[in-house]
Amino acid sequence: MAWFRKDRRPRTSQRERLEIPADVWDKCEACGQVAPKDKFTRALGVCAECGHHRRVEAAEYLNILADEGTWVALDGKLKSVDALGFEHYKDRLAASLKKASSSDAVFTGTARLDGMPVHLAVMDFRFMGGSMGSVVGEKIARLAQRSVDKRVPLIIVSASGGARMQEGVLSLMQLAKTSVVIAQLREHGIPFISICTNPTTGGTTASYAMQGDVILAEPGAVIGFAGPRVIKQTIGQDLPEGFQTAEFLLEHGMVDAVVARGLLRATCAQILRLLRGAPAREGEMAPTGAAPEDGT
Repeated sequence: MAWFRKDRRPRTSQRERLEIPADVWDKCEACGQVAPKDKFTRALGVCAECGHHRRVEAAEYLNILADEGTWVALDGKLKSVDALGFEHYKDRLAASLKKASSSDAVFTGTARLDGMPVHLAVMDFRFMGGSMGSVVGEKIARLAQRSVDKRVPLIIVSASGGARMQEGVLSLMQLAKTSVVIAQLREHGIPFISICTNPTTGGTTASYAMQGDVILAEPGAVIGFAGPRVIKQTIGQDLPEGFQTAEFLLEHGMVDAVVARGLLRATCAQILRLLRGAPAREGEMAPTGAAPEDGT
């Protein structure tokens, strides 16, 4: 009878359950598109679906703008101090040093952009929201002065919530200090390109961010001095749609161009060649005039 009886044996699954790490996928904050995280990384933090530019680290802009192996940091040992004895400021500085892995809210140094010598400053939003304190103003002023002395173009990438309130008037003084040195760039005919990313607000906007010979902005970047709520309460009127976005400022003549992150390098290189009278590349507008090509 065993021939007509089927033994029931437990079956084991032949498929292995794949464990997918939680950080493999990422989601666009603007449109909700879900994609592999490395896809966002390869796209420089830009959503392929809607073009939203998410905030990226300062090191990413250094990789975008500086030729490989040419970046040399300057004044990296300058650190902010609690000159006014502001409550908990020392703790905030210590936490930011650990979080941002930088001495303050801006990286400054020398590099080459498409073979051309440049002085480059990139603000680090991870350090207390990119707030402009004494060290930020000092590092940018020193770099601008170096551009004057060496006759090398200056590029500043801004990402800031404004002046650092923990330093009070010492922070506000940086607006005047940086503006004075940048005015010397204009007097000597040395190109200065300002790149506004999300956000560029407060004292940064009131000083060097809006003083470039050419002012570029990333798509969707928030650029302004005071916040929309403060402005609305002050003037007692509703603000237009898209107020303080890069596109709104372009339409009203406050910035010269809105440039996607992936095109920043090529755009800055073309602008520098035009401003310095260097030979144009194929497909670019031929510049006029001439200017010396000095080293860094």
